[in-house]
Amino acid sequence: MRIILIIVFLAAICSIIYGFSITTPNDVSGDKFIGLGTLGLFFVWMPLFIYHRYRGKSVKKYMITDETFKKIKDEAETFLD
Repeated sequence: MRIILIIVFLAAICSIIYGFSITTPNDVSGDKFIGLGTLGLFFVWMPLFIYHRYRGKSVKKYMITDETFKKIKDEAETFLD
């Protein structure tokens, strides 16, 4: 997975750099490469990276349960009083 992340990242960055290097005022092909590189970073690399980093980790500590909600509510009431 790490190799795939590196390859996708480098391909997207190379596409953006190539797009900036061939951009001329009347030619839009450079803009297409910049756009494809940006889309690759946000819609391909970022979800793969998030999946890779949080695979196998518990999400329960980030979720609000009834107990934590009551605790937060009690703390807010004591703070406001």
